[in-house]
Amino acid sequence: MVLASSLVLMSALLAVVLLLSRSIVRPIRDMIGATGDMVRGNYDRRVAPSGIRELDDLGGAVNNLAQQLKIQLSTLNYQAFHDSLTGLPNRALFMDRLEQALTRALRHGKLTGVLLLDLDNFKLINDSMGHLAGDRLLVAVSERMRACVRPEDTVARLGGDEFTFLLEDLDDLSAAVRVAERVSEELRNPLFLDGHEVFAAASIGIAISPPDSQNLPEDLLRNADIALYKAKGEGKAHYVVYDAKMYPQAWERLRAEAEMRRAIGEGQFRVHYQPKVDLHTGGIVGFEALVRWEHPERGMIPPLEFIPLAEDTGLIVPIGEWVLREACHQACRWREQHPSFADPPLTISVNLSVRQLRQKDLTQRIARILHETGLAPEGLSLEITESVLMEDAEGAIATFGSLKDLGVGLEIDDFGTGYSSLSYLKRFPADYLKVDKSFVDGLGEDAEDTAIVSATISMAHALGLKVIAEGVETAGQLARLRELGCDTGQGYYFSRLLLAGAAGELLRSAVPR
Repeated sequence: MVLASSLVLMSALLAVVLLLSRSIVRPIRDMIGATGDMVRGNYDRRVAPSGIRELDDLGGAVNNLAQQLKIQLSTLNYQAFHDSLTGLPNRALFMDRLEQALTRALRHGKLTGVLLLDLDNFKLINDSMGHLAGDRLLVAVSERMRACVRPEDTVARLGGDEFTFLLEDLDDLSAAVRVAERVSEELRNPLFLDGHEVFAAASIGIAISPPDSQNLPEDLLRNADIALYKAKGEGKAHYVVYDAKMYPQAWERLRAEAEMRRAIGEGQFRVHYQPKVDLHTGGIVGFEALVRWEHPERGMIPPLEFIPLAEDTGLIVPIGEWVLREACHQACRWREQHPSFADPPLTISVNLSVRQLRQKDLTQRIARILHETGLAPEGLSLEITESVLMEDAEGAIATFGSLKDLGVGLEIDDFGTGYSSLSYLKRFPADYLKVDKSFVDGLGEDAEDTAIVSATISMAHALGLKVIAEGVETAGQLARLRELGCDTGQGYYFSRLLLAGAAGELLRSAVPR
């Protein structure tokens, strides 16, 4: 009887153990399975409740971990394919969508369009109002651009102030042109930033992939970029449609840019000097330093051919700094070799490009070069063309003030061609106005040119400025300039451009000042 009772008890205990083991093993297996799915990237599986509090707490922790990983992965995935400032797709997502669109277009016989947009005056707004205002402008512009396209189209930010549009299922080119016109019209409406009315004009390049084409996404974006470059060259707030004839031009530009970079590295640039002459005494008072490209195969390349390219590519900045340093070194050497030109100091004039003028640390850079070369600030004069000044008159006034505090001389070059107003002119703390050669050419022969030069000299003297006439080529022009009271002249009548050695020889034989 006792034995039978013991067997029954043991059977009951064994049944309880088996039931408990099943209740424990099942949720543990679920947890192991859910963890394995997480390792494989599936975060949707959940551990079901078991009725055992301790196991349910553990299962809940596993479920919570899966949910958090799913949210974080979604966030990281969004960040990887979207611009953090505007929320627009970024380059990676745009290129992926463009590749898919081209595949669909080839299958359905439709056109695919790409518009590449670059804000014309973003840097000016960024520099004058600050980066936070610039960011707000980009956000506002992105919202306006979204409103110009269909829901199935894509607007993306490639970086900086560059945006691109993917237009799918187009019937013809005119559909893409209409979008470009709509965007341009929308951007003509003012934006308000920090209480200021701002206009965000844009240049746009348009490229279309024909339905039977197997263009790569990179090709279509490149074509839009080529068209954009041409649009920017033709003026602001302008759009251009890509044409196959543009490709050789773009390729030639890339080749020329590569050649220019090589020229900088190999020292193919030369500094030439043209004397500036006091028209009252006939003595040399300074030189203008002018850069020339001495190509090993093509010979001397004209400035009008390489300076615009250097400006476009930004290479004008290292070239300009090299010219400035060379010219300052040379001015110091001339002073040592020719003590009679030390007092008053022989000045060296160097042109500043628009890109250099926009550098926030321009004054510090020039001060560093003066310190390195040992040239006193009063021995350097900086020339800035009138048209460059008028691109950002307020910013130029501030820069001029900083340079003036440094102690260098300042000249407004090509005066009369940039249409500056007297209200701005009197605010530029300049020392000299340079009368453009186009007006000097007509002195004594063209009544209007003579009147312009005469008025410029009188106005400059009234404002406390001196006048330099450039492009003096005849004795008649020289005589007329002296009659009008012009202070300084330069041009082929006095001397052609000279290398440093020849300029030194000219100083040796120059008329005493």
